[in-house]
Amino acid sequence: MAIQTFTAAQVLTAAQMNALQANDYNQTVSAKVASYTLVAADKGTRITMSNAAATTITVNTSLFAAGDSLRIQNIGVGACTITAGTATVTSAGPLALVQWAGGQLYFTSASAAVWFPDAVTATASGLTFISKTTITSTAATTISNIFTSTYNDYKIIITIGGVTDSNKLRLQLTASGTPVTSGYSAGCFIGDYTSGAPPLINYGYAESANFVLGYVPNSATQNANIAFDMYGPQATQKTALNGQTTSVWSGAANAGGAVLGFLDATTSYDGIKIYSSANTALTGTVVVYGYAKA
Repeated sequence: MAIQTFTAAQVLTAAQMNALQANDYNQTVSAKVASYTLVAADKGTRITMSNAAATTITVNTSLFAAGDSLRIQNIGVGACTITAGTATVTSAGPLALVQWAGGQLYFTSASAAVWFPDAVTATASGLTFISKTTITSTAATTISNIFTSTYNDYKIIITIGGVTDSNKLRLQLTASGTPVTSGYSAGCFIGDYTSGAPPLINYGYAESANFVLGYVPNSATQNANIAFDMYGPQATQKTALNGQTTSVWSGAANAGGAVLGFLDATTSYDGIKIYSSANTALTGTVVVYGYAKA
């Protein structure tokens, strides 16, 4: 149970005594499935996060006092990031918790906390899974809270299938869900594997309102697969993109090529929007990984 305040000479009930004893051995658990902001009643409890997508737990000031603590554990597939709101949060370990990672949040004052992870090896590997989003028959999908200060650079893998031919797949960066619609210098170059040796460059696209990732396929059995690295979306610098695309063009011809470009703005972004040029429904998956900092 959460910490309670008792008065002098107060008589405790059997239920209160049993609850206090139980909390000595098993902390009160507050189960969360969406991004959450801590409240004063969370003191002394254990918070679990369970979500397939990325989430955050935000820490604000004037809710806790020096010496207060609570535990946080991520049991979901999506990364859960301990985020400083109006308070400061410092740590020697990662603030982005992969599945099964956790630790103790200890307050040194009403406005400052220290995060003590149970282990600091969660981001020891070069590539760390952040989230997987399933796109189900929708013209546009916005994925927020995937870019944080924990990583500088990211790998994103997109698989799209089952939509009408001759639709370009597009991507825009977002800040708090709002897409950036200008300032891009982006291109996509697609070569035909079947009509030339070496492959012929049949299509080249230049975009200023978005990154263009290639053509989407004309049947559910022909997926468009795009894998690219994104550099510095969270940092206040120009965000660059570089990768490969395999898709189809002009019906059923096999094709693939390169996607590249940058957004000419020194703004911090936290998400992406994916959509087709004809606003037709898309289906597929978007998987995001973070590159560990050196």
